Amino acid sequence: MIKIGQTAVIGAGVMGSAIAAHLASAGFPVVLLDIIPDDATNRNAIATRAIDRLLKSDPPAFMHSNAASLIRPGNITDDFILLRDSDWIIEAVIEDVEVKRSLYRKIEEIRKDESIVTSNTSTLRLAQLGDGLPQRFCGDFLIAHFFNPPRYVRLLELASGPATRPEALATIRDVADHRLGKCPLLCRDTPGFIANRIGAFWLESALAQALDHGLTVEEADAVMSQCLGIPRTGVFGLLDLIGLDLILTVDDSLARALPAEDPYHQVRRDQPLLREMVAQGLTGRKGKGGLSS
Repeated sequence: MIKIGQTAVIGAGVMGSAIAAHLASAGFPVVLLDIIPDDATNRNAIATRAIDRLLKSDPPAFMHSNAASLIRPGNITDDFILLRDSDWIIEAVIEDVEVKRSLYRKIEEIRKDESIVTSNTSTLRLAQLGDGLPQRFCGDFLIAHFFNPPRYVRLLELASGPATRPEALATIRDVADHRLGKCPLLCRDTPGFIANRIGAFWLESALAQALDHGLTVEEADAVMSQCLGIPRTGVFGLLDLIGLDLILTVDDSLARALPAEDPYHQVRRDQPLLREMVAQGLTGRKGKGGLSS
C-alpha cells in the first residue's frame, strides 16, 4: 500500500474545491490549483475565492473551518512544481479529453515515482483519457469519481484499466474507505460508469415527462421526490444542484459515446431552454439561479 501524505487538486471549480475541502477535513494537506484569471492582481484568485466560498457554503463543506488552513491555493503556472511532492493528484477540470490529456502530460513530467493520478470525470472512459500516454503514467492512473457534495455523498466510483497497478487502485480504495468515509464502488470502464449511466437516463426521462405533461417545477419536484425514494430536491432541484452546465456536458458525452441503438437515445432530446439558461449564467445553485431557484 502506498502512503498518502500531501494531495493536490487541479481545478478549483465547484467539485474540485469541494473535494479539496473533504480531503482537508480528513487531515490531508492539499494544494489547490487553477488557471490565472485575465488581468488578475491576485494570480491565485480562483483558488482563493473557492476556499472563501467553501467557508460560507450551506451545508458546510468542511468538518471544521480550521481545516481550510490545510488547503494551499495556487495556480498551474507558478505552482505546478508543488505537484512534485504530492502523493495523490486529482484532476477535476473541464470534461474535454484533449484538455485532460494535455494536463496529464505535464503532470507526468513532474510527478514523483508511485504518485497516483486520478480523474474526477463523470462520463469519460479511462481508456480514452489514457490513450497515447506513457506506460509509467497509465500504471498510476485511474478514475475516482466523487459526487456532489463530496462531504455528504458516500459513493465514490473507482474505475481502473489493464495498465493500472493493483497497488494504486488498492491504495485509493483504502484511503476512500478508511480516511474519507466513502463507499468505494469498483466500476467497469464504460461511459457514465454506474451512477451517471442510470442517473442521466432517469433525469432525461423525468425532464421529458414533466415538460410533455405541462407540469410546473413545483409539481414535478413534489411528485418525483422522497415519496419515491428520490432525493428531496426532486427533478428540477437536483438539476440545479448538479449544475445545468454539467448536465449538458454529461448528456453530450453520453450521446457521443453510446451506440445508436442504446435506449438513452430514445429518451434524450435537445434542451434549448437549458442551453439558453447556461449562456446567461443561470447554471443552478452555483450560478445566478436555475430551474427551481
